[in-house]
Amino acid sequence: MPKEHGFALIGCGAVGAHHVTAISQLRNARLVAVCDTIELSARRFGERAGVPWYTDYHEMLERDDVDIVNVCTPSGLHMEPALAAMASGKHCVVEKPLEIALDRCDAMIAAAQKAGVLLGAIFPSRFGAAAQELKKAVDAGRFGRLTLGDAYVRWWREQSYYDSGGWRGTWKLDGGGALINQTIHCVDLIQWYMGPARAVTALSGCLAHERIEADDANVVGVEWASGALGAIQGTTAAWPGFPKKIAISGDAGSAVLEEESLTFWQFRKERPRDAKIRAGLVGDKGHGTGASDPMAFSPENHRRQLADFVRALERGTAPLVDGREGRKAVEIILAAYKSAETGTRVELPLSLEYRPGNKVVSRRVTRDA
Repeated sequence: MPKEHGFALIGCGAVGAHHVTAISQLRNARLVAVCDTIELSARRFGERAGVPWYTDYHEMLERDDVDIVNVCTPSGLHMEPALAAMASGKHCVVEKPLEIALDRCDAMIAAAQKAGVLLGAIFPSRFGAAAQELKKAVDAGRFGRLTLGDAYVRWWREQSYYDSGGWRGTWKLDGGGALINQTIHCVDLIQWYMGPARAVTALSGCLAHERIEADDANVVGVEWASGALGAIQGTTAAWPGFPKKIAISGDAGSAVLEEESLTFWQFRKERPRDAKIRAGLVGDKGHGTGASDPMAFSPENHRRQLADFVRALERGTAPLVDGREGRKAVEIILAAYKSAETGTRVELPLSLEYRPGNKVVSRRVTRDA
């Protein structure tokens, strides 16, 4: 009989609820415990799921039936519970971003290797059918020489979104604003397709929100190591919110991925499957979008990613998005913050010591009296 893997959750907030749903839909896994430092949140999650709840994750980690720990705390509080989980011999899945600083990411990656456990970073956008179709085309060389690789996240968040969570939009706990929190999904996708970045040049501002330290609007120019160029737009200041989009071009083809659909697909050398893709028969329907509502998306791709993680554990292989993969988008984003802060072009790899600060945001909205 196949082993049933026991999951435990640290961080009983909004995204934690998606993890609980995704775990419940896995055939060979079950949730066995939850934890949050806020007792009311921990109790609510535990009672709803019918599992024990804790306010001290060290106590929860003593359970023998916990095999995998999902860390869903605020971004700047990922490292400590992840290190504790891995030191206890538990495999670990961490919500995006892996962490908000490269040295903290590296400490987690090193801890996983030392403990002999798996570390995964949540990037569910990679698991959409259309996103994977696009990856296959890139890997097959169908675009020829890649020339442009762009990512657009033009989303909207009401002021109440930031006011309802004191950690949002802060450097210490969110690691920044729209770029590292919302745009990171498409930053991960575009670097997955285009390969490493060589350098970035960025502008950043807080243009439509108040009472946050960090950015709500960013424009980033990217020089990919391949020689291709790119642009990343990331904002929570574009009302009413638009579908996230990836656009890739080369000298032999172009494609556009909008949310979970391929809306443009054209290559010099046609293949029989191309007509099916253009007809909209490849992709996922009804997954929703976070364009204007942070929780208006399906947990299906979370389920797919957790299933991939469990499969890797059973096969003794690496998951699709391990710690090293999760680090890549963080580095590009931190380089963009440094460019916006210094007004200069920033080359990668980035210094491990760099921390973004409030100098990044120098363009705040001014309102007439």
